[in-house]
Amino acid sequence: MSTPFESMLRGPDAYAMARRALEEMEAASLWPTPLNFELWLHYLAEPEGALAREMKRLLSTGDPFTEATSDLLAAEYLPRGRMTEEIRDAGRVLDRELSSVTEAISRAHRSNADYGRTLEGAATQMASADDAPQLKSIVAGLTRATRRVQTENESLEKKLEVSTGEVARLREHLQQVRRDSMTDGLTNLANRKAFDEHLASACSDAETQCERLALAVLDIDHFKRFNDTWGHQTGDLVLRYVASVMGRVAADPRIAARYGGEEFALIFPRESLGQVETALEMVRKEIASRQLRRRSTNDDLGTVTISAGFAVRRAGETASSLLERADTALYASKHAGRNRVTFADSLDQAA
Repeated sequence: MSTPFESMLRGPDAYAMARRALEEMEAASLWPTPLNFELWLHYLAEPEGALAREMKRLLSTGDPFTEATSDLLAAEYLPRGRMTEEIRDAGRVLDRELSSVTEAISRAHRSNADYGRTLEGAATQMASADDAPQLKSIVAGLTRATRRVQTENESLEKKLEVSTGEVARLREHLQQVRRDSMTDGLTNLANRKAFDEHLASACSDAETQCERLALAVLDIDHFKRFNDTWGHQTGDLVLRYVASVMGRVAADPRIAARYGGEEFALIFPRESLGQVETALEMVRKEIASRQLRRRSTNDDLGTVTISAGFAVRRAGETASSLLERADTALYASKHAGRNRVTFADSLDQAA
């Protein structure tokens, strides 16, 4: 089945869609690089898709849509890269192994059929055999036929053993590739794609099992200013530091993810409101407790703080609605002075 993007490329409106993509990039003051062009085509083809939602969110912030932003979006949302190639390679290996096994089974099947006919013929010959030499000849023929069948079956067993091992290695390799494709390369937390899948699954489980589910969204305060002052390499170190603190808190069944840029998320299945608040405060306080220094120059980088917002899922609530309420709570933390945690329901009560 074709995706909306593939259908659009083959459709009569492809040229019109391409012109519209260029117009929208121009309106956003964005240089029409091949990657940006592809992103905008996907955005227009699936306006309600995950990529489109993230692009709308980024554009609404007013921050520059940089090459780094495009690369991050492409890595997380476009059907390309290592996972696609690895799956294709795995498909070729699997096809080769299956063809080889199929041929081995066919040979064994033919050998067994021939052996069956040999037995039938021997039975007929033995019924009419008159002397010992004739019986000896029939038995010798049966012995040869039996050895051929044994050899063919042994060959099939070895082939099946080798192929089983190859398929097991292939499965393990693909599982590792999938883990890699769902992991943010910089922080080693789950990436946005993995986050979306985990959140959808967690919401489904919470609904069917009538269990509590909380979602928190966290953002590094003034990160753009930090990047502009100290550079992106130092900024990456800060991202890793924040991720390491979150990773320690996110023991199973919790899930920590890099949601995008300097934003992170934590999923809390089956935990009380008090447990969620305690965990988030622990993250916030630990991150703010360290005076960071640049190792290469020993420059004092100051402290890093985070703002967080979280929401507890309501019965029947979708993943996107839960995420939206957690986002709203995050921005309430930002507007209230940053370096704090806000519970979404407290905003409803104050309204």
